[in-house]
Amino acid sequence: MTDDTHADRRRRAAARLRDADADGLVCFPSRNLQYLTGFDEEPGERHFLLAVPAAAHGDDAATLLVPALYETQVREETTVAAVRTWADGEDPVAATRDLLADLGLREGRLLVDDTMWATFTQDLRAAAPDVTWGLASEVLADLRIRKDDAELTALREAAKAADATVRDLRELGADAVGMSERELADWIGDRLAAHGGTGVSFGTIVGGGPNGAKPHHGHGDREIRAGEPVVLDFGTRVDGYPSDQTRTLVFDGDPPPAYERVHEAVREAQAAAVDAVEPGVTAAAVDHAARGVIEAAGYGDAFVHRTGHGVGLDVHEEPYIVAGNDRELEPGMVFSVEPGVYLDGQFGCRIEDLVVVTADGCERLNDTDRGWR
Repeated sequence: MTDDTHADRRRRAAARLRDADADGLVCFPSRNLQYLTGFDEEPGERHFLLAVPAAAHGDDAATLLVPALYETQVREETTVAAVRTWADGEDPVAATRDLLADLGLREGRLLVDDTMWATFTQDLRAAAPDVTWGLASEVLADLRIRKDDAELTALREAAKAADATVRDLRELGADAVGMSERELADWIGDRLAAHGGTGVSFGTIVGGGPNGAKPHHGHGDREIRAGEPVVLDFGTRVDGYPSDQTRTLVFDGDPPPAYERVHEAVREAQAAAVDAVEPGVTAAAVDHAARGVIEAAGYGDAFVHRTGHGVGLDVHEEPYIVAGNDRELEPGMVFSVEPGVYLDGQFGCRIEDLVVVTADGCERLNDTDRGWR
């Protein structure tokens, strides 16, 4: 990211606040704060707030209120010019009240971070009792939904690390048999790091046999067995942006005959959904394309989740590829395409890639073999 990237995002957010009938927004440590400042911090008990007042495009009046122990760090790692501090032993609510007063945000309508902890929203209410409230996503979701070039570069690099790890899994082959799901998840994490990723972007899913029929199983102590389908859903981060890819593999032996039929239906459904992606098409239409194939194959009741979700700084964000979502796709939107079939007590099958909408279709960010062997 260039030094100007985050300042430009703050200016665009400030300019959009008036359209949302809002006078300002307040974020705390979250992906929204990271998007606007570049500063990545986990929430904690201390008041750490970014206030952005509404302004004409070109103005950047954003102000950070941070614990004094963060001052040097935030000045070095962000382009936010106005940084206020409060020290341990001082009243952070009073500091918040002064911040809002100086920015003219103690009346009118204020948007707060969607994930802000209740303790901080309550303190904001105490600092500005006459304000009415909304959610920051009213402004930031529309900004974040279309990725810029820097974001796409990071997403492509994260996807490459996931692709390389899929190739490693195929080479592992029969050596995976006898490993526990937990051991294989740890092995995947090591390979993602070896291919340039930073950590895992979410809890790695390794679901062997009947565990694969639980879409968000995670991983446990069950051993990988020959002839069993294993759902493998994982990703890593590059410059803060995640990958998210699923393959369902059989590491040795042959699966039950029903599995081959299921896998082929899921693979065809994913291909149909990807083929449907282009500007102007609705998110619901992409979901319908995948769901129609699986329903025709007789497994409609076993496809129990949406076809996909947007991916950005958050692994799950807009646009959601789900029935009823009439949001039209636009160039720069990035989302997963991940149909699945789950047969309780037997096995599951999911195939997932990320795509970015282009001017005339889409680009797959993942392109490894989607077969089960």
